Amino acid sequence: MGNGALSGAVIAVAGAGGPAGRAALLRLAEAGAVVVGADNDPERLAEAVDAARYGAGGATVTGEPVDLLDLNSTRDWARRVEKDFGRIDGVVHLVGGWRGSETFIKTSLDDWDFLELLLVKTVQHTSLAFFEGLQRSEIGRYVLISAAGASNPSAGNAAYAAAKAAAEAWTLALADAFRKAGGAAGPTSAAAILVVKALVHEAMRADRPNAKFAGFTDVKDLAEAIAGVWEKPAPEVNGQRLWLTEKP
Repeated sequence: MGNGALSGAVIAVAGAGGPAGRAALLRLAEAGAVVVGADNDPERLAEAVDAARYGAGGATVTGEPVDLLDLNSTRDWARRVEKDFGRIDGVVHLVGGWRGSETFIKTSLDDWDFLELLLVKTVQHTSLAFFEGLQRSEIGRYVLISAAGASNPSAGNAAYAAAKAAAEAWTLALADAFRKAGGAAGPTSAAAILVVKALVHEAMRADRPNAKFAGFTDVKDLAEAIAGVWEKPAPEVNGQRLWLTEKP
């Protein structure tokens, strides 16, 4: 399992096949964790898992396609993770998606329907499915990646910002559940929100070599921040928005 800071920890990554997911798989594996990825694209997921396993020197990194829009499928995944590895110490939610419009009045409610599924429903399902397992862990963490627009929405991003705000509210409710479960001694598990303006990765920079991507967070820096959530005691990060970009 490695000898890093997260040696022995078992961490599930939802949305593991994208650029941020690939970076998170690698960083968590390098820290010694057993990492279990899920994505709705089997080919993309397999590539991400192989890259992380190779990059981390043969660490335990696995993956499987999971329908996170189905609560029962998500619960089955959570049960399999605990059965296979004996514990669950973290869930990193990296399921993303974006749709916007030129103006507020041109907003399509079809965009809301799409984003509510990807950005809200998957948070609901993963948090409900893994809550009891995370609570049993002495270092349980649920990490949501959110956007600054949730706190300062623009006219053309109404659907996206509203979905992100809803996901944040749900995660803060999860944090309150951890707080109450901890009683007078305080929570042993935590739910935290990492806030970015937007993400950037190597392929984006290659496609737009002259772009500055001002205020964007590199996926490698995001992965570092994700791993860092375990470095602080649960009471310090539970229910916190941890900003990786300038606050609006």
